[in-house]
Amino acid sequence: MMNTVEHTQGPGVYVGGVSDEREAALTELRKRLDDALADAGLTKVQLAARTRRSRTTVQEAFQDGARVPSAATVAALAGKLGLSVEQKRELLLLRRAAADKTDPVCVRDEGLGKPIEQWDPHDLEVHPAGTPTTAAGTGARALRALPRYVRRAHDRTLTDAVAEVAEGRSLMLVLVGSSSTGKTRACWEAVQPLAAKGWQLWHPYDPTPAEAALADLNRVAPRTVVWLNEAQHYLGHPEDGDRIAAALHTLLTSVDRRPVLVLGTLWPEYADSYTLLPGPSNPDRHSRVRELLTGRTLTVPDAFDEEALKAASALARDGDRFMEDVLTRAHAHGRVTQDLAGAPELVRRYEHGTPPVKALLQAAMDARRLGVGLHLPQAFLIDAAIDYLTDDDYDQLTEDWAEAAFAALARPVHGKQAPMRRTATRPPRSPAPPTMPVPVTGPVFRLADYLEQHGRTTRQTLCPPASFWHAAHTHLTAPDDLHNLATAAYDRQRLQWAHHLWSQAADGGHPDALVSLARMRELAGDLESAEAFYCQAADGGHPDALLSLARMRELAGDLESAETFYQQIVDAGAPDALVSLAWRRELAGCLKSAEALYRQAADSGQPSALFNVARMRELAGDLESAEAFYRQAADAGHSNALTALMLVLEQAGDLEKAEALHPQVAGDPIKRLYLALMREHAGDWQSAEFLYQQAADAGDTGALIPLARLRKQAGDPEGAEILHRQAADAGEPDALSDLALRREQAGDPESAEALARQAADAGHPYALYSLARMRQEAGGDPEGAEALARQAADAGETLLTFEKWWPYGLDPDGSSTSPWPTDSTP
Repeated sequence: MMNTVEHTQGPGVYVGGVSDEREAALTELRKRLDDALADAGLTKVQLAARTRRSRTTVQEAFQDGARVPSAATVAALAGKLGLSVEQKRELLLLRRAAADKTDPVCVRDEGLGKPIEQWDPHDLEVHPAGTPTTAAGTGARALRALPRYVRRAHDRTLTDAVAEVAEGRSLMLVLVGSSSTGKTRACWEAVQPLAAKGWQLWHPYDPTPAEAALADLNRVAPRTVVWLNEAQHYLGHPEDGDRIAAALHTLLTSVDRRPVLVLGTLWPEYADSYTLLPGPSNPDRHSRVRELLTGRTLTVPDAFDEEALKAASALARDGDRFMEDVLTRAHAHGRVTQDLAGAPELVRRYEHGTPPVKALLQAAMDARRLGVGLHLPQAFLIDAAIDYLTDDDYDQLTEDWAEAAFAALARPVHGKQAPMRRTATRPPRSPAPPTMPVPVTGPVFRLADYLEQHGRTTRQTLCPPASFWHAAHTHLTAPDDLHNLATAAYDRQRLQWAHHLWSQAADGGHPDALVSLARMRELAGDLESAEAFYCQAADGGHPDALLSLARMRELAGDLESAETFYQQIVDAGAPDALVSLAWRRELAGCLKSAEALYRQAADSGQPSALFNVARMRELAGDLESAEAFYRQAADAGHSNALTALMLVLEQAGDLEKAEALHPQVAGDPIKRLYLALMREHAGDWQSAEFLYQQAADAGDTGALIPLARLRKQAGDPEGAEILHRQAADAGEPDALSDLALRREQAGDPESAEALARQAADAGHPYALYSLARMRQEAGGDPEGAEALARQAADAGETLLTFEKWWPYGLDPDGSSTSPWPTDSTP
């Protein structure tokens, strides 16, 4: 692969006959960027933070003599500098002229990564097992042995994929499975045939996974494995996830860059969150990720099946000490990889640890599940742990309790994992500006992956105690950590702590904290404070703040000011804000204005905007235009556009085209469910039931719920009850909620509570809330109703009607908070 990379001997002096036109284009590009930076009143450090690119990348874009910035970098800079669409286009044209690929003087870009055989699998996050074979202190790197590998069903799929890419195709597979099930090891084993063919492997992670991927995916050369272990760090990034998905799609479909192999891993909860369709009123934050993952995921089971256990036993008999040891414990349940990674021993160490050890682990589990980063400051953990101890345990603490507990936590279990180990953070690459948060000082620790997942499962209905929130406010400085904890506090009705933590996050520069504070004050009726916070956020360039200010002014009757803010939103060209504004205009009946805004958002690359234009054209009866826009939305990655297009074709009478699309729609689980829902809304219950049944037969237990609804509407309550029971037995939370309410109505409160708690344990506390409301309205058990509501709040149910019970929120111990001023300190 050849990239145009200019060599220079100083500013503006190009070696090898680089044309004056290219030099002039590059000079003009940098001049315009400099002017825009001055107009925006930003520093390059601030611009790097806003574009989520490294400081070096941003500095080079402005620096004479540096290489030509990438098109993605120029586009990102233009967006954050507030340039118009036309100005952005001009910058990209200048960039293209400066990086003219017809220039004969270029140097070969050797691509990314290094040869596969030069990688240590543990550097790629394959879980270690056993002890190093090189003694410490010899000067050589310790070599950590891997157990011999047992191939399973998913390995055959990986082998076929590798064979295809070796033939010249580009492919992507994401292995989905719980922690320590062997996903990463499977990927490592799969790429070994490519090592013999001279392939490279690139693992983007510096300065952060998302930044590295965005910056360099366009440089991936043919015959490269792109290694996306823990793919949530790439695809789940709140701002850049869909952009990375789009870049991966471009890579996979580029003829000039094939063959490449993209391998990733995900926990099931992450995969579900990316592939789950949002509700009608919720933003579609993962549309491109969902489209990318469709047909590209591969499930890794939690346990070895009988065939795999036989193979493992053969390895043990053949002298594999790892397998011989693990099968003494795992032969009955088949969780071989977890045992190799130390998972059972980790859980045992947690459950049987001393009170201080258990308290530190619980504080760490709660911190991770509520959104704190991987590296947990020791000072935070020590202070947070206090209220996890009983009074008796606290009275028995010695002066060195923390030192002893951390020493115990550092002792490794099977697989050389420690329940919580001391780790290090990378030093900053350049001095932090004064506006940056003060970095954490002192030791930091990382919780073992399996214990993190164990905590998410076993503690998700619990709210941390007061010491946790105090310690977070005192010791945590990262704005993302503070914002995430503030959101978690708000979801759990700990409103006072949400206010304190959001305030601290705002002081640290988090872009969303001010908007969150504003919404909190607006819901509390403090409109003056809310508007002040929105204004601060708007001054910082937050598009949602402008929309909220416009809405507030409109509700107050100040239509002139509202229109000014709306115009600012239009001028900013932020796609999400434009879609929100268009939706408001559509609801208000301003259809022409709404469509114009949708089209503007679509020009900025927003597939949902194209879908909405198509929907409006369809409602207006212009089926020909609707068909065209639905096709554009489908091509742009909107997951429901193809289904909607098929329905429009049917409506227009073009049954041949509609039938041609049917296999693509009915063959995709997500599209099939959407089609079933549309059939149901149209009154075609027979077709809807058939599609829901297809989904249920294919293993989608969630389809049993609408299927039960249709059976009930058809006059078959017994059949509906059977389907609800099947869905509930499969753990479907909506079915559990429905059954809980039915048990309550039937006079069986104990069964109702058990089902509601089962739904909450599955991550859906709404069942507890619904049961609380039912009991409150019945009036016979107000205390019981409040107790259920408190359990729902502790589990993170985000409904706003908790104010009927606790108008000022809850204290960490679950008692009602007294009235508090918004400027109070904890």
